[in-house]
Amino acid sequence: MGVEGCCNKKVMEEEALVKKITGLAAAIGELPSLSPSPAVNALFTELVTSCIPASTVDVDALGPEAQEMRARLIRLCADAEGHLEAHYSDLLAAHDNPLDHLTLFPYFNNYIKLSQLEHGLLARHVPGPAPARVAFLGSGPLPLSSLVLAARHLPDASFDNYDISGEANERASRLVRNDADAGARMAFRTADVADVTTELAGYDVVFLAALVGMAAEEKARLVEHLGRHMAPGAALVVRSAHGARGFLYPVVDPEEIRRGGFEVLTVHHPEDEVINSVIIARKAAAPAAVAADGDVPVNNGGMPAQCAVAVSRPCLGCACELGTRAHQKMKEMAMEEMEA
Repeated sequence: MGVEGCCNKKVMEEEALVKKITGLAAAIGELPSLSPSPAVNALFTELVTSCIPASTVDVDALGPEAQEMRARLIRLCADAEGHLEAHYSDLLAAHDNPLDHLTLFPYFNNYIKLSQLEHGLLARHVPGPAPARVAFLGSGPLPLSSLVLAARHLPDASFDNYDISGEANERASRLVRNDADAGARMAFRTADVADVTTELAGYDVVFLAALVGMAAEEKARLVEHLGRHMAPGAALVVRSAHGARGFLYPVVDPEEIRRGGFEVLTVHHPEDEVINSVIIARKAAAPAAVAADGDVPVNNGGMPAQCAVAVSRPCLGCACELGTRAHQKMKEMAMEEMEA
């Protein structure tokens, strides 16, 4: 096949994918509820499995109509994720120690994979002592990212989990109420990230959930806000998307991270069932000042005492690393609950 034939095939494949996603978005938009159910699970399973394979589609280059569809779809995914996390948070809270039953969540293994990926990238690109204070922005009612990080990667760190919803934080706090270690290290703070200022300077690493700031302009303003208030040398982990996965999550341009005052250290696009891309960045150090005698530079920036990092959090239940097996398990569990 010649170059022209390859190009035509590529265009046809992209058009077919956009047409399929458009149909699924319309069907999802017509659902009476996005709470877990066989119908909801089936549509989102088909959506995710359609978006996971490698694709040459550039979602930022789509026409206006397709862009509007994509924006609506991302918000629908966010709503469905919220319902899913709230549902399983309530199920877990019914146990004496919810943390002993996290595997009930159908995507728990995906959180494990994303956590390992992000922790590995951080350790490689931001070497140093483990962070003492971690912030997770957009933690939701089921803060599995923080819980996995705390238990498996950062056993001595404290975590401040921020969410704009007080109801989400109330649900999340119930999960650690009977665990002395997690209860002591996990705090849940209700706030709009745009209103969090001086606190940001106290964190060694800040994790930004994929659905915090869904429009490109919102994300850019948020990153700029973090750049103004985070400590020089502190690490930032941003979840993004690539290719067709950009129909599920916002795509973050690394240049926006740089313009926000950060050094972009690496951008990783997974090719497996882990949906989110990962951007690892570091707040630029303040420029060195000149001492009074004009000879010895005084470093007012530099790295904070704790600067190595780790991360996590998947989703479509905002933990969105969706695998086919996980989807099947969720379907089975939902049907069992309806029959009970």
